[in-house]
Amino acid sequence: MLETLWQFLQSELVINSLQALLLLSLGFILARTASKTAEKLISKSFSRHHALLFRRVVYWLVLALFVASALHQLGFSLGVLLGAAGVLSVAIGFASQTSASNLISGLFLIGEQPFQIGDVIKVGNTTGEVLSIDLLSVKLRTFDNLFVRIPNESLIKTEMTNLTRFPIRRFDLLLGVAYKEDIARVRKVLFDVADQNPLCLDEPAPSFLFTGFGESSLNIQFSVWSTTENFRELRNSLQEEIKLAFDAANIEIPFPHRTLYAGSETPPFPVRIVSDTATGNTDAATKG
Repeated sequence: MLETLWQFLQSELVINSLQALLLLSLGFILARTASKTAEKLISKSFSRHHALLFRRVVYWLVLALFVASALHQLGFSLGVLLGAAGVLSVAIGFASQTSASNLISGLFLIGEQPFQIGDVIKVGNTTGEVLSIDLLSVKLRTFDNLFVRIPNESLIKTEMTNLTRFPIRRFDLLLGVAYKEDIARVRKVLFDVADQNPLCLDEPAPSFLFTGFGESSLNIQFSVWSTTENFRELRNSLQEEIKLAFDAANIEIPFPHRTLYAGSETPPFPVRIVSDTATGNTDAATKG
């Protein structure tokens, strides 16, 4: 029994299988080590996205070499395997044209670099941080912590906005003041608020634009600049500070007004205001 077992362990099949297993184990270890080293080296000169992509290429290339060696050790012909892989690739390509389109679109995204890992982009109604840029899709994490996968083909065909590509951003605040207000005084109050807000940049300077006459207000666009990372905080704080400054200066932010006209065909009707002093409510009663 022991002699038979010893002969089996010394057989060529077992030896080749053990050698193939050793090659696979060594391949996994070397592929992981080589990919990490390559990522560190290339990250010094290229972006994080290119470093991750190069890491994956090195990992699978090294692993493929050891897998091929292990299969050769087991007696498989590499020529036959490559031929079968080629036929299989063609069949898969015809069967999955969408995946091929996403793959080609992914190559265009890698070459064009409209965004990088860590950027915040907006695609349609989806806004989120880029987690990874793969050959078939781009993964995003939205601000409410949802995972979104967008096919590369959709990104190529759809308008995409990179919200963090440049170091500064402009916030355009559209507001209206009553017709009785002095435009010069309103301008001074707005510039004072921007000057006191530490998130507003001095260069480029804030801008004031009188956009026209609205139905119930004088329409204004007040634009200020901030760094991209402080944009959201600036948008919240600036609007709150402008509201407080307008209240302190007695500048009215009007609401829409409507005028009721009975016309010559209809007799006028009186409107009587009834005040409830107990509850503080005011009701309007009409009499025909």
